[in-house]
Amino acid sequence: MLVVMRNDATEEQVQAVIREIEKMGLRGVPMPGAIRTAVCVLGNKGPVDAALFLALEGVKEAIPVTRPYKLVSRETHQESTVITVGDVKIGGGEPVIMAGPCAVESEEQALTIARFVKKCGASIFRGGAFKPRTSPYSFQGIGEKGLKILEKVRQETGLYVVTEATDTENLAAVEKHTDIIQIGARNMQNYSLLRLAGRAKKPILLKRGMAATIEEWLMAAEYIMSEGNPRVILCERGIRTFADTTRNTLDLSAIPSIKEASHLPIIIDPSHAAGRRDYVIPLSRGAIAVGADGLLVEVHNDPTHALSDGMQSLYPQQFEQLMKEIERLKQFL
Repeated sequence: MLVVMRNDATEEQVQAVIREIEKMGLRGVPMPGAIRTAVCVLGNKGPVDAALFLALEGVKEAIPVTRPYKLVSRETHQESTVITVGDVKIGGGEPVIMAGPCAVESEEQALTIARFVKKCGASIFRGGAFKPRTSPYSFQGIGEKGLKILEKVRQETGLYVVTEATDTENLAAVEKHTDIIQIGARNMQNYSLLRLAGRAKKPILLKRGMAATIEEWLMAAEYIMSEGNPRVILCERGIRTFADTTRNTLDLSAIPSIKEASHLPIIIDPSHAAGRRDYVIPLSRGAIAVGADGLLVEVHNDPTHALSDGMQSLYPQQFEQLMKEIERLKQFL
């Protein structure tokens, strides 16, 4: 149920609606909009009687919500959400480019790449400090040392930084040192981690699970938002199919599907989808053309010797070419 307030409703009237919801043993979450505030009713196992709210002062209407997810649904929040990180707006119409290595390997490596991607136009630096890998024998990242390097990247270049929290134990450290907390594909349905991320004060970049449906993905975002964190960025990174020519299959149809169902911004990770660098630029063009709010791209100054995912990391000159192509695309879009 969505209780829509009149555009002249007072804060006290909004709070009166929330108190009425709480009397029913449910939760009321206010969702301010450009014109009016709505209050989303959470926790009900079945239909809620709209008549209970229509008699309250300041209430315009009460609308049943048909989606299983509520807070992330465009039914409850019609305007597209813009996530602000410093002076960067994700979902504001201008594609945001997040670029950097799959893994932070050293201070010199991170700063070299960061300086270059910033010069080319990236506004957010990506780099993994903790790396969940398929094999226990693969490089697992340099941990908290990597977080401190990311902090230095921010201080020296002015780039904001995003990195992955791999479990509930390191999420607090990631929140402390970075600007955006990434929840990776393997953890999309790690509900204890999602709930903890929902109590964080930083934006959450939620990657789609490798075999997750759109609804499952949005329900994972609902876990985060239901804990009080409305700043969720969705990231499509390819799903597992029978195709074997790429690492994963990039689902570009997820972009219009998400924009129809949800108000949250969506970005694309073409690197993990492709698994090979020669596909990254074409997939990026497609993502921007379809309406993605940004890209999460892997770039390495020496991909041949990268400790993680070198095959899918762009060479610096390729990233420079990608940024030029994006600029040309934006003129047409």
